[in-house]
Amino acid sequence: MSSIFSKIVSGEIPSHKIAENDDFYAFLDISPLKEGHTLVIPKKETDYIFDVQDDEFQKLWLFAKSVAKKVEAAIECKRIGVAVVGLEVAHAHIHLIPINSVADMNFANPKLDISQERLAEIAAKINA
Repeated sequence: MSSIFSKIVSGEIPSHKIAENDDFYAFLDISPLKEGHTLVIPKKETDYIFDVQDDEFQKLWLFAKSVAKKVEAAIECKRIGVAVVGLEVAHAHIHLIPINSVADMNFANPKLDISQERLAEIAAKINA
């Protein structure tokens, strides 16, 4: 069965794309901790990030780095925090979160309720 992320990659479920190449896809989290919270995934469906093949793993992190630089340039923050939790969706993914303090990375914090229109604005700003 395809993961929700595979359905996003295939276009079955809409997303606010931040970056894409042949192997990877980055899009805004629809339940973000902070505005600009981006998910980076391999297009090849693999549940656990440490099961991603070595060459693909290295390329995934280089892709995530390029995405983080885009987000950081567009969203006011001190840093881009990085997290890999791996329990919420059975598809390897990296969270890139604009942060100003360590507390901004707490996944127990309430998620933001952001409209699709605002998500589109944020994506456009990052992609400008």
